[in-house]
Amino acid sequence: MGARDKLIILLPPSEGKANSGKTGTRFKPESGMFGKALGQKRSELIVALKKADGGSEKLLGVSGQHLARAKAANRALRGAPTLPASSRYTGVVWDHLDLVSLPTAMQKVAAKQIVVVSGLLGLVACGDETPEYRLKIGASLAPFGKLASWWRADLSAALNEFCKNSTVVDLLPQEHAAAFIPDRESIKKYFRVDLATASGAAGGHDAKAAKGRLARHLLLNCDKPTTALKSFKDPRFRVRILEQF
Repeated sequence: MGARDKLIILLPPSEGKANSGKTGTRFKPESGMFGKALGQKRSELIVALKKADGGSEKLLGVSGQHLARAKAANRALRGAPTLPASSRYTGVVWDHLDLVSLPTAMQKVAAKQIVVVSGLLGLVACGDETPEYRLKIGASLAPFGKLASWWRADLSAALNEFCKNSTVVDLLPQEHAAAFIPDRESIKKYFRVDLATASGAAGGHDAKAAKGRLARHLLLNCDKPTTALKSFKDPRFRVRILEQF
């Protein structure tokens, strides 16, 4: 694939995140691959979260020590220490994607060509410096309402521009996919994919590990993504294409 004919893989963030960050790093809303396009909206969310004291148990979906940690992180986002998104996200999908075990050259590809749809940041490239935070894209935060809807226009514009002339494999769950309207005119090929059981039932939470392995398989075969979707093997789940153009 040429420089403008590449594979883009869309993934969700993990709810669990590594804490803190690298000494000397300071997050700015305008940072990263999508900071110029989405920095202003990120700043608006950061202000709203601080006004809400980092968020409530209802907003953040956690309680006890997890809530205290999430609130503290959300109150201190501007200037917070960062980690690359690939290190910040620690959930099942990301564990089985296992980027650190890949050759350095392939990690560099992943840093630019795996894109995360995030409730707080809108879009995050895998290599972007990312603060600790907690905010689901399906949450409703005053005064914006449901974040997937609030993000949709700006997020779609930025992502469609980034994906111009590329092949896109969209592995987003429904609540994240709701924030992105793919442009048939600018994207070369688009596949919205999930994992299903042999009977055709959606894999759901149980398929998260397989989704991580699928993303890894696609990355390792990024020169032939259509073939890679067909050749992926898993003992429990099969690739199901929900939409393509």
